Amino acid sequence: MKKLVVLTGAGVSAESGLKTFRDANGLWEGHDVMEVASPMGWNDNPELVLEFYNQRRKQGLNAEPNQGHLILKELEAHFDVTIITQNVDNLHEKAGSNHVVHLHGQLFQSRSTKNEELIYEMDDWQLHLGDTCELGSQLRPNIVWFGEAVPMMDVAITHAQQAEIFLVVGASLQVYPAAGLIDFVPSVIPKYILDPNKPTTAAYPNLHFYADKATTGMKKIKEELLREFN
Repeated sequence: MKKLVVLTGAGVSAESGLKTFRDANGLWEGHDVMEVASPMGWNDNPELVLEFYNQRRKQGLNAEPNQGHLILKELEAHFDVTIITQNVDNLHEKAGSNHVVHLHGQLFQSRSTKNEELIYEMDDWQLHLGDTCELGSQLRPNIVWFGEAVPMMDVAITHAQQAEIFLVVGASLQVYPAAGLIDFVPSVIPKYILDPNKPTTAAYPNLHFYADKATTGMKKIKEELLREFN
C-alpha cells in the first residue's frame, strides 16, 4: 500500500458544526484568542480558560464525523493512511481512523502544569480549578497554545518526508508550523489540496487543487486516488 499522509484543518471540523476562531476575525466564541489560547491568558485568568474549554468539550460531545472524516477512514482499505491534524477534536477517531497525529493537542485530555508529560484522558467534559495531577499541581487543557512548542512536529515531519501521496484537507496553509509540512514532502510526490479558497502558497511541483469543501470534495479526491494509484 502507498503511504498517504493527510494534513487536516478547521475546514473539516467546521462541517460538523465546530467553529474555528479564524471564521470571526480572530474572535473565538466571542473571546480574543490570546485570552483563552495562550500561556499569558492562562496566567491572567485560568478560570476563564478552563470554562472556555469546558464549553468546547460540551459542544464536541454532540459533534459527529461528517462525510469528509468518513471517506478518510474508507481510504485505509486502499492506502497506508496517516492523518496529521491541526484540530483538537476527536472526530477523526470517532470516524474510525487508526493513525492520527494531533499537532495542537487533544480537547478531551488534560495535562499537568508541573510535568507536561503527565497527560490524562478525560471521562467528563468539565475541568475546574482545584483539579490536580498526581503531583498535586493544577490540571490544564492538553492544548498547544500560541507561543508554545508543538511537541508532535518532529513526528509529523517524518511522516511528511515518507509520504508517497500528500493530501491537505480544510487547512489554509497559513498556520505555522503545520503549514510548513508540505515543504518536507519530496518534490516528486503528488500533492492534493482540497479547500474552498485556494491557499496563497508557493507553486509546488505535482500539485493538484480542488476548490471544494471537505464533505463533497473528498468524494472526488477518493475517486481520483483510486483511479491513479489502485
